[in-house]
Formats: sequence, C-alpha cells, structure tokens
Amino acid sequence: MSEPSPFIDQLQAFLEYKKEEGFQTLEISPETLAELKPAKTPNATADTPTLRGAPPKKAPAALEKSEEIRVVVTGKTLDEIAGQIRTCNACPLHTSRKNTVPGEGNSTRPDILFISDYPGEEENEQGCFYASEAGRLLEKMIIAMGYKRDDIFILNLVQCRPPNNRIPHQEEILACAPYLKAQIALIQPKLIVALGKTAVEGLINEKIAITRMRGTWKTYNGIDLMPTFHPGYLIKVPARKRETWADLQAVLAKLGKAPPAKK
Repeated sequence: MSEPSPFIDQLQAFLEYKKEEGFQTLEISPETLAELKPAKTPNATADTPTLRGAPPKKAPAALEKSEEIRVVVTGKTLDEIAGQIRTCNACPLHTSRKNTVPGEGNSTRPDILFISDYPGEEENEQGCFYASEAGRLLEKMIIAMGYKRDDIFILNLVQCRPPNNRIPHQEEILACAPYLKAQIALIQPKLIVALGKTAVEGLINEKIAITRMRGTWKTYNGIDLMPTFHPGYLIKVPARKRETWADLQAVLAKLGKAPPAKK
C-alpha cells in the first residue's frame, strides 16, 4: 500500500465499531496482515503519536496508585474558574499542555450545552474549540440546527490535551470533574449533547457502546442529555452523519423547535 494512512484510519474506525457491537474476533488474511505490519524503525519511541480515540497507554507512575485527587473550585464565575483551570496542576496533563480550553459561548442558560471529550492538537495550540477539522464540522452541525456558536455553550470533559490525543485516564477525568460540575451549575443549560463515547461515559459514569446508546435520552444531575457521535469520528466514518443528524433533530424537538428550512 503506497498511502496507508487513510486506510488505517478507516480500519480503526471499523474495528472500534465491531468491538462495540460485541465482536471479539475478526478474521484477517495473512496477506492483509503483512501489509498492515509496520516497518521497524531504529528511532521508534513510546511517544509515537496515536489516532484520536486510541486506547490509553499505561498510566503514569504517579497515577498507578489510584491516589485520590481533590480539586476545590474557588472561582465563583466562569472567568474565575477558567483562570483556576489555567494554573491547575491536579494531574500530569498540566506538564504538557500549551493552552487550556475551558469553554466558550452563551453562558446564560443556553438551549444546548455541547460537551466534548478533550482538546486536540489545534485546540491546545490556539485555546479555541473550533480550531480543528472536528471543531469546524461541529460548527456546521450547530448552524444546521439553526444556531450560531455564540448561541450555545461548549465544554470539554478534560480541559487539557492528553499527549498524542490519547483517551484521558480515569484519574485525569476525576481531577477535572469538579470544574465541569461547577461550570454546568453556572451555565444552567436546558439540555446537554454529549459528543462521543468518552464524554458520555465521563458524564453518566458507566461504560457504554456509543453505537447503541446514541439517540437515547439520559440525564446528568437532572438535565436531559443526548449521547451522539463525536465530530472527529464522523470525519473518519461519514456514513454516521445521518444518525447524528437524527439525534440533533431529537434535541430540537425536545426544545420545541425544528431545523431551519434549507435554502
């Protein structure tokens, strides 16, 4: 294969889907396996970048003891909480971050609060939710619903970027949880849209298969919550956009609204 990267992206998305559907094994021909086997490189290290959503590597030594992390939120406003997040050192993610991404949008009881999983590379560089391809797709989704980005609010489950876009460790999610809870209490959204498996699991505190749970209403501290696919996943698997749009239409219906007519 002369250009393996797009194929590998699609293969990973397919395998993740099969795993969530309950498949434990998958037959692969020796020829295909040989083509997928990476070439050995003398300078390969444990820090080789991984695709977004790849399984987490072994937790850092500081977290292996599952020591309890206590974060006391002192900020009384969203700006004060954002300032506290910028100086937070409650978990190892602070050592590699460039910018925190503590949320943006309409903070006065918006119709919708979108909650994603964690900042990606572009968000870490610019401190903005809409800097990446996934962020730009999310903005298109918001516009299709009849809103602008300033009409809604968006937060991350974890507000510093994990190295190489790995899935956050549980201890990192727990360290950020007090900030998220305080932010949601101040924003008071009418409902929440959780983007992707990691965000949903962090909010409802249970393991889920997003392919099965998406489109099914849940609750977070008494707030209606709609699980759906992450925009980054939709970039890899565009066929899932139709289901995601159905989820967003259900959100609009819950709010007593309908998507604007196409021009």
